[in-house]
Amino acid sequence: MIKILFVYFYIFVFVLSAKVVSVDECIDKTLKNHPDVKKAALGIFEKKSSVDIAKADYLPQINVSAQYNPIDTFAVPKDNQFETIEDDSWRVDAVLNQKIYDFGKTTSTIKAYEKDENIANLSLNDAKALLVYNVKNQYNLALLKTKEIEVRKKDLKTKEELYKQAKALVLQGLKTEADATSILSELYIAQDNLAIAKADLNKALTTLSLYTGERLDADTQLKESVEVKNQNIMSSDMLFKDILSKNLLLKSSQEEIKKDALIYKATKAQNFGSIDAIASYNYQNSLNEYDESLVGVSITVPIYNGGRISAQTQQARIAKEIAKESYNSQKLLLQEEVENLVIDLQRYRYTIKAKEALIESSNATKEIVEARYKEGLATYIEVLDASSTYLFAKLGLLEAKFSINNIINRLDYLQGQIQ
Repeated sequence: MIKILFVYFYIFVFVLSAKVVSVDECIDKTLKNHPDVKKAALGIFEKKSSVDIAKADYLPQINVSAQYNPIDTFAVPKDNQFETIEDDSWRVDAVLNQKIYDFGKTTSTIKAYEKDENIANLSLNDAKALLVYNVKNQYNLALLKTKEIEVRKKDLKTKEELYKQAKALVLQGLKTEADATSILSELYIAQDNLAIAKADLNKALTTLSLYTGERLDADTQLKESVEVKNQNIMSSDMLFKDILSKNLLLKSSQEEIKKDALIYKATKAQNFGSIDAIASYNYQNSLNEYDESLVGVSITVPIYNGGRISAQTQQARIAKEIAKESYNSQKLLLQEEVENLVIDLQRYRYTIKAKEALIESSNATKEIVEARYKEGLATYIEVLDASSTYLFAKLGLLEAKFSINNIINRLDYLQGQIQ
């Protein structure tokens, strides 16, 4: 009695000490710790710096330079001849350049870099949504394997009981040794399948550990808020329209098209040059001391540059067209995926109904066949067939529910959902 109480106490303490996690906790830790999120966040700052660099062209550009020559040779006229004098010299220059008008080149460039910043923001959100999708799938896989282990443990226990019964019936002369050996083979197979399920659970927990940055052991308990997500899925056309307006990758492609169009506009503007205001001051100290100052307007128009600007313009135009076709290609792939997901979702809902009906019928059959086997009225083949059918139905139901959750998680990702 004392030993039994001790075992129960140990189990109670073990359950209390086991780590309990939920899918929301795993998602939060992943979004805080995963390097993909940190890398995408740094990308936003990088693109923002590019915008600041482009905006600098609007501001005055001031440069100061100084030069000192310890030895400088000067030619001076003397008696209708030139004599050379060596002395030191130095000068200081200050130049201010202010862009007045460049036919929209700088404005278009700034807007293009702002689109790049928007793309970086969308990439960050997409990285988060993809991580959430992966964490949910691994969490669901761990839940599936946990339940599969429970089912396989029951199946193993059933086959152990059948093997004991078979040995007893062999001793009574009601069954042959071949019957017991066949059931023993099934017992070994059940042990192997249980070991495989445990290994798969450990793999899923290991992957979750890498995502969250926190170790999840085999004794970790996983919370399950909803067994199967009951979500009313609209028609594939309506769903695709909804995804079309929310999908982060498509939004990123749209921004890419706008960015390339702005770059094309900025490249064409190079043909017209620019108008700049210039102011400079120069102080020179050589044989004589003097200073110079200048205030004026500079107009620069490219006449010939070896075809560089025309080639750059053509390159920018092609890049704009490529971005459009890339967007169209993504739309087609997305539509194909959405339609296939909706078809699979409908199929798995029918699968669940079929598996639930099969579980009920196969369980009743299994109980009848096992009772007949004890009385020597059924063969071991009938018993194993009934047991396999029941096991197949239980595992099939779990896998169908797992697949439905994965499909809905994928649809959530395609709709840009981060939680």
